[in-house]
Amino acid sequence: MKKPPAPREATVAEPRLYRVVASRIQQLIKDEDIQPGSRLPAERELAAKLSVSRASLREALIALELGGMVEVRGGSGVYVSELVETPAEMPEVGPGPFEVLAARRLIESEVAAIAAKVATDSHVDAILRAVMEMEQHHEDRTSNEQADRNFHLAIARATGNTALVGVIEYLWNQRGTLWHKLKEHFQTEDLRKQTLQDHRKVLEAIAAHDVAGARQAMRAHLERVTRTFSRG
Repeated sequence: MKKPPAPREATVAEPRLYRVVASRIQQLIKDEDIQPGSRLPAERELAAKLSVSRASLREALIALELGGMVEVRGGSGVYVSELVETPAEMPEVGPGPFEVLAARRLIESEVAAIAAKVATDSHVDAILRAVMEMEQHHEDRTSNEQADRNFHLAIARATGNTALVGVIEYLWNQRGTLWHKLKEHFQTEDLRKQTLQDHRKVLEAIAAHDVAGARQAMRAHLERVTRTFSRG
């Protein structure tokens, strides 16, 4: 008789890149005996030392901050927390913000292009309402973010493809704790104003049924967000 096949080993998910980088930062703190309350090397220097991108480093530092292991002080730098004596477990906070942004650049650029091709007048009106809500609630961060979400979902609905609406909702829902902490530290007023202009450009391209223009306008918008959050 043939032997029954050996049971398959359970697939072990690979750790997210920012968690790997965060562990390396913790090890560096230990190896170089950087004391609580002391400042870590500047981001550029630290990224070069660890051979990682600034974006990956920044995600890792935010994850460490959420775990209480470091303190990010705007305009000053990143300091080893004085409250943690031994390395703690980082909280599981989902995909990194730059991972989500990369997916959004790829997908939402094409979603905007499809919307420009098939959007009806009522779809365009819904996108316009979202833009106007963002402008109206510019000073109210919570309402402004909700209007931002409505804008991107209105574009997805304009494609007439419910699967794409579900994808955009999923990507938006990945904007979790890590994203909001990154935004808290590195979003600028200039970016918030530029976002309104970017949204207007996307709207105008869709209303004009300019497929290439809508694709480029959405890509340019998400690239601007990525640049601002990765460089600060």
